[in-house]
Amino acid sequence: MPDDSPWGVYFVFLFWYVMVSLVIHNLPKFKKKKKLVIKLLYLIGLFFVALIVDSIMSLPDNPITFILLLSFWIGIVYLFAPVFVTKYWKLIAIFYGPLFLYFVYLRLFTGGLEAYLRLRAEMSFVYFFLPIPILFVLWMYEQWKWLRNLKAEKSQAELALLRTQINPHFFFNTLNNLYALTVKNSKQAPEVILKLSDMMRYTIYEGEKESVLITDEIDYLKNYIELHKIRYKKAVSFKFDHDIDQSITIAPLLFIILLENAFKHGVESLTENAYIHMQLFNDTDHICFSVENNFDPKEVSETNGIGLLNLKRRLALLYPKQHELDTVIQNNIYKTTLKIAKHV
Repeated sequence: MPDDSPWGVYFVFLFWYVMVSLVIHNLPKFKKKKKLVIKLLYLIGLFFVALIVDSIMSLPDNPITFILLLSFWIGIVYLFAPVFVTKYWKLIAIFYGPLFLYFVYLRLFTGGLEAYLRLRAEMSFVYFFLPIPILFVLWMYEQWKWLRNLKAEKSQAELALLRTQINPHFFFNTLNNLYALTVKNSKQAPEVILKLSDMMRYTIYEGEKESVLITDEIDYLKNYIELHKIRYKKAVSFKFDHDIDQSITIAPLLFIILLENAFKHGVESLTENAYIHMQLFNDTDHICFSVENNFDPKEVSETNGIGLLNLKRRLALLYPKQHELDTVIQNNIYKTTLKIAKHV
């Protein structure tokens, strides 16, 4: 470690560390992209040309060698980080343009080689390396931003997949019931068609939106209940109390999964006295939705349904650390409460 310029050595080490890391990181690309390998070989050839010119001419800080090496490093950086160089080329030019011109001035226009060597001995050229940490930090920032965007895109793709898993069995069951009603020429068939059409439209079009009005979710739940009333021949007690600010918006198709579970694991397991009670309200900061139903303890499934797992994953993606999902089981009563942050 030279005593006169330790920082210069640090910067040179950092620079080489980054360059070697980029080469190792991009090794898989070399195996797949022949053009990339050809460009890299061309740059390596340019590097050796610079070395040959420098050895033949035997001039200290040879300007020709300097230009060739500068071209080599610019090519290397662009080869491995083209997006970064394209985006920040103006900043790179602002940093290194004046430094390059200053070097040319000192080397060629300060009274010859001996005068230049005296200046070089008196001056520190560490400032040529000062932009490297700044550009490195910018590059790290771009990598962080890319990873964040990648994570967001992955979350959106996962949400889209989760939405496609909502309610398929319900629609199939309703269509089967509709077929039975049409065979019997039932007067309820047109009503079922209308409600089912409204629900399918909402699921397909509104379900793709990031948020919908809370009133639209309420109508969707009501249609779902009404279709089940037509389906069941047994008496079921339904109660849906909702007192909520109508301007509130919420991610679509969250509540329906809890209501589905109440039907699937509650109403369908009982032959009589089945009930589902729902409440929907808001306070200053939250929306609260609860579903309570009774069930037959003998018919309890030991496996968790895909619907509830779907809901938990969607909540984790849509409302990270902004929701609570609690379940209470007491005797033959099952109650689920969902509390999420309010967005108006």
